[in-house]
Amino acid sequence: MYGWDHGGWMFGNGGGWMIFGWFWMALIGLVPILLLFALVKYLFGNRESGAHSKLEMRRTALDILDESYARGDLTREAYLQKREDLNKK
Repeated sequence: MYGWDHGGWMFGNGGGWMIFGWFWMALIGLVPILLLFALVKYLFGNRESGAHSKLEMRRTALDILDESYARGDLTREAYLQKREDLNKK
């Protein structure tokens, strides 16, 4: 009679399937580790790491002054005076 215990199926004594056993064992071991790593990075990662926030951090004083003038917070004379003061530095 042939079966899994008599060496009659596929690769004889089953030695050929051993590589698949190691593959699944590695896969089952790596998946939880990778999920744990992703969870830690999600929970403790820098939330301000997007491209938009990096651009916001690089705003200069002139950029802020331009925005204030565009909103109408400053008069033309005040804007020109402050811009001149900033360009002197």
